Amino acid sequence: MDQSKGLCNGTRLLVERIGDHTIEARIITGHFFGNLTYISRMVIAPKDRKIAVKFQRRQFSITVCFAMTINKSQGQSLSNVGLYLRKPVFSHGQLYVAVSRVTSKKELKVIILDDKGNDTNTTKNVVYKEVLHSM
Repeated sequence: MDQSKGLCNGTRLLVERIGDHTIEARIITGHFFGNLTYISRMVIAPKDRKIAVKFQRRQFSITVCFAMTINKSQGQSLSNVGLYLRKPVFSHGQLYVAVSRVTSKKELKVIILDDKGNDTNTTKNVVYKEVLHSM
């Protein structure tokens, strides 16, 4: 798409807004991490001469991945896990559940942002003591 801006096969994006003709997304991997980008719909027309009817379509040149909440992932074994921690807000045990879903630590990728939106390598596993006192 545009390699000079970090848009090529395998670039991971976080979609922030979808319009009729463009997608606004933030790059979440590689050297362009954090950059905002816009993806336009592309015209695609098959060139196979065996097709009797000529047609074209417009589509975004992206592949959607699957995402779920930490609670929904509980009890599952997954071969690849990406964990996006925009805020360090966890109830007790959720961080453990999130990282223990993957079958191999080589297939676990974690992105953690601090309060200012910068990437970091630490987060909190929050325990709300008020909940424990009411028991």
